[in-house]
Amino acid sequence: MRRASHLLAALALPMALGACSLAPRTALPEPPVPPSWPVGDAYLAQAEDSLPILSYEQVFTDPRLQTLVEQALINNRDLRLAAANIAAARAQVRATRGAQFPEVGVSAGTTYRGVGGSGVPATGGGVGGNVGNGGAGGFGRGGMNYALQGGVSNFELDLFGRLANATQAERERALATEAAARTVRLGLVADLAQAWARHAADVELLRIAQATAANAQRSVELTRKRLEGGVAPRTDLRQAEQVLLTAQGDVAEQTALIAQDKNLVRLLVGAEVNPALLPTSMAEVNAAVQPLAAGTRSEILLRRPDVIEAEYRLRGADFDIGVARAQLFPAISLTGLLGLASDSLSSLFDGDAFSYTAGANLTAPLFDGGRRAANVDLTEAQRAAALATYERTIQTAFREVADALADQGTLDARLRAADAATEAAADTARLAEARYRGGVDSYLLSLDAQRSLYAARRAEVAVRFALAANRVTVYRVLGGDQATTNATATTTPE
Repeated sequence: MRRASHLLAALALPMALGACSLAPRTALPEPPVPPSWPVGDAYLAQAEDSLPILSYEQVFTDPRLQTLVEQALINNRDLRLAAANIAAARAQVRATRGAQFPEVGVSAGTTYRGVGGSGVPATGGGVGGNVGNGGAGGFGRGGMNYALQGGVSNFELDLFGRLANATQAERERALATEAAARTVRLGLVADLAQAWARHAADVELLRIAQATAANAQRSVELTRKRLEGGVAPRTDLRQAEQVLLTAQGDVAEQTALIAQDKNLVRLLVGAEVNPALLPTSMAEVNAAVQPLAAGTRSEILLRRPDVIEAEYRLRGADFDIGVARAQLFPAISLTGLLGLASDSLSSLFDGDAFSYTAGANLTAPLFDGGRRAANVDLTEAQRAAALATYERTIQTAFREVADALADQGTLDARLRAADAATEAAADTARLAEARYRGGVDSYLLSLDAQRSLYAARRAEVAVRFALAANRVTVYRVLGGDQATTNATATTTPE
């Protein structure tokens, strides 16, 4: 058995050799954006302090919304799909990495060999290797032959790092898949928060429509009495009915929108939703969604999951180049076989029954029509595309954050203007109605005042919703969820 140990040592020696790598080192470019956000009246820039990474619990402080988010993180089907993609990517890494190690197999079989021209066919069984047929024992007579063999076949020596680079490329793509899953998670939280706010806005709009319809109903009744008394013309009644019918149509529309809002929240959560967890006014929402400071350096964009994904794909493209370059060089593979063969089971494990073989194969490209060289050019072009994608992702992220911060900087002024407009419209409506009842003005002025008040109240709700939606958008585009930033260090594939 000493020869067997020598053979095993010979096969193990190449595995201990360090393989070189032909993949270029990834050099990330400087972010193609300014070092800080734009400044000016629209941005309300503050001190250039680093913005802390906030979890969704710190941004969305209402316990009801936090409960819905926790349920969504458990039940949402998009997250389950993302988790399945991560599992598949990790399995692919392990499968690719397995090619770096020798595959050891064992086989056992028996062969019946006929004598002379007896015409008795050879029969037997086994898995792998060459057994029987006058094999290791050199049998020349008819009868049964037994064989037990094990060894390594076609184990490639990774001298130029092809297999190692292929494994590393799959590992980078797996990390990119995990970053994509974190994008799904971040988007889910933001979408749920926005749907939660939209429900409150639609409920408030429904109340405004119902109040307007009730007031219009009273105006119709009053105008009808004035018409019957010969005081008001028929046109006043028909105009009052127009306001009533418009408000009634809005009531029906808002009722449908509220039902659709609930359906969307149910879809995002992935389960039935307790109605008590839904808000009923924009005041609740605006108090529950906290604003984020604008004075943050743009390097925080490198923490966005889509930027992280683009970076990992860029790194994977570098390793793909290493794989393609290694294919330009010769490939060396080893084969080793240890076996026992005998014409009797009783002597199968005797020393004379032992045999072994070892061999090495070298294959080198001579002419392939330029296929391997073209593969190198292809991977280099793909790397250039990945680099451009990485830079464009950063630029897009910068633009999205800058736009959101510009909107944030003007929303307070818009809200103050909307509040003042609502107050003025309400006062005008009260005065116009009083003058109409006193016979000073025509009903047309009162009608216009009612319409203006209705539009002003709806516009105020729209601005309050825009304020909440902007805070959700800033959270989304900064990619600032705590799990998003920590996942890189905690979910590295095997």
